[in-house]
Amino acid sequence: MVPSNSLSSDQERTVSSYRRVTVAAAFGTTVEYYDFFIYGTAAALILPKLFFPKFSPTAGTLAVFAIFAAGFFARPIGAIVFGYFGDRIGRKSVLIVTLLVMGLATMGMGLLPTFATAGLWAPALLVTLRVIQGFAVAGEWGNATVLISEYAPPGRRGLLGAVVQNGSPAGLLLASGVFGLVSLLPTREFQLWGWRVPFLLSIIMVAIGIFIRLRVMESPEFMRAIEAQGAMNQPVLQAVRREPRNFLIGIGARFAPDIIFYIAATFMITYAQQHHLGVSSGVMLVGVSVAAAVEILVVPLWGMLSDRVGRRPVYIGGALSCIAIAFPMFALAETTSPALAWLGLILAFCIGHASMWAIGAALYSELFATRYRCSGASFSYNLSIVLGGGPAPFIATALASWAGGAYWPVSLYIMAAGAISMVSLYAARETHTDSLIEQVPADSAPGVQTIG
Repeated sequence: MVPSNSLSSDQERTVSSYRRVTVAAAFGTTVEYYDFFIYGTAAALILPKLFFPKFSPTAGTLAVFAIFAAGFFARPIGAIVFGYFGDRIGRKSVLIVTLLVMGLATMGMGLLPTFATAGLWAPALLVTLRVIQGFAVAGEWGNATVLISEYAPPGRRGLLGAVVQNGSPAGLLLASGVFGLVSLLPTREFQLWGWRVPFLLSIIMVAIGIFIRLRVMESPEFMRAIEAQGAMNQPVLQAVRREPRNFLIGIGARFAPDIIFYIAATFMITYAQQHHLGVSSGVMLVGVSVAAAVEILVVPLWGMLSDRVGRRPVYIGGALSCIAIAFPMFALAETTSPALAWLGLILAFCIGHASMWAIGAALYSELFATRYRCSGASFSYNLSIVLGGGPAPFIATALASWAGGAYWPVSLYIMAAGAISMVSLYAARETHTDSLIEQVPADSAPGVQTIG
């Protein structure tokens, strides 16, 4: 199936077209990640008391973090489904669907009854909606990053991809900021209705995001490849079969940035609350907002740097920084100084995470050919996050509990993740000068392609 809005050659990469695509992808991704992160923030602050009130504080936290992880286990399925449609009918159509599905699931969370009202039905419904969130965000990331990478002019793929990647810290900033405001309510009002407000606000942002995305044209590289060779059957299987090395690199690359991010953004708030650090969970929540705000500023800089020196050196440097930050982040949080605790979070977000996250859009798009690019990028990334970032808060909570509240096993966990990503990128070839345009010989048979 070939989309009807084919582009002429003089329209493909005008400044206005790729700016419009950048805004649409970045805004929509921000909304998606706001929806996805709002659960993590709520899990650290209020959900254990509302949905698992009969559990101990540690057991209740483990339960809500297990549900947090459930959203990630749905992501490979979402990557397969939305990657398939992205590679067959187009990136744009999928991005509208994923945004709508995510928004409805998040709004549903804001309308849920609690355990006091519905008993076991309450956590069961919470799990269901979290799984839907994971299913939707998997398709969002792959299609949005591929769309902007295919639109980006030569030498700016890292930068424009980084602008879209900024949806993650921007969404986290919104989530933590909105929760920070509603948490100022008196305790009774916050527990009765205040916690619902951040979830319900999502539908407004979703409506704006869909309006923006409806004005975007389809990817010119996708149109060219489909018109030349037709859509590929079973694109995710083709990606694994044709690019097995790149597929494994894509899995290993995500361990370091995802694990340090979810530990810093989610686990650290709970850790401060339960293990009596020198700063409170409220101070850590503000610190997460501050770190996310600073990260928004530095993510494009990492993308620009990767356009100049390459993806591999920037990514390997980021993995090494995770190893270096793993112990200092917790040591700074154990001081009585909010500024030092925030510094630890800023280091984790802006160096450890941002240096790798910023170039993920460009890197994953460069690993796979056009006709299975959405499937290959989405599936390898989202399979990795099931093993890495998804269970990270749960594993970190369990490790800290096992160690009697000590953080050293969590730091070793972060260091191991850094080593995995470093080795993965060391095994990769440099891709920042590669073209994403498929050169199809005139006498080639269907399904045979070479990548320029």
